[in-house]
Amino acid sequence: MPETSHLNGLSNGHMEAEGLDNEVFLFTSESVGEGHPDKMCDQISDAILDAHLRQDPDAKVACETVTKTGMVLLCGEITSKAVVDYQKVTRETIKHIGYDDSSKGFDCNTCTVLVSMTSQSENIADGVHTDREENEIGAGDQVRLCGVRTRRRTGSSVGGLDTG
Repeated sequence: MPETSHLNGLSNGHMEAEGLDNEVFLFTSESVGEGHPDKMCDQISDAILDAHLRQDPDAKVACETVTKTGMVLLCGEITSKAVVDYQKVTRETIKHIGYDDSSKGFDCNTCTVLVSMTSQSENIADGVHTDREENEIGAGDQVRLCGVRTRRRTGSSVGGLDTG
C-alpha cells in the first residue's frame, strides 16, 4: 500500500480506516459517457430547470427523469409561474443528444413521455426557502453519499475513473 494519500484516499483507491485495526476500505465511483441513459436523464432534468428559470427566476424546481428504451418519465415537484411544454423540452433535448431515429436505440419523435409533476409541498417550502434570506435558500435535500463495503470479499471491485 503506497504511503502517499490523495483527496479521496490512497492512489490505489483504498482508504485507511481509523480505529478499525488497519482495515482497508475500497473507494469506488461511477462515471458515464455521452449518450448513456443516466447522462440523458440529467440533461433532460437540466433542460426542464432551464426552461422554468428563463421565464421565472424564482421558480422552485425539483425534477427527476427516468428513462427506459422508448420511454421517459418526468417526475417531481415544481412551483413556478412559467408555462413549460415538457413534451417539447424533453424531445428537443433527446434530439440534441442525437437520438432521432429508432435505429440508434432511442427516437425523440416516437418515445413516450410521461409527466408526473405536482407543486412543491408546503413542508418542503417551509424548510428550504419560505421566510429565508437569499443566502439561506437551498435545496434542503442535497447530500454527498459515500458507500462503504462492510464485509470482506475476494477479488476486486472496479475502481473509479482517474480524471486527474
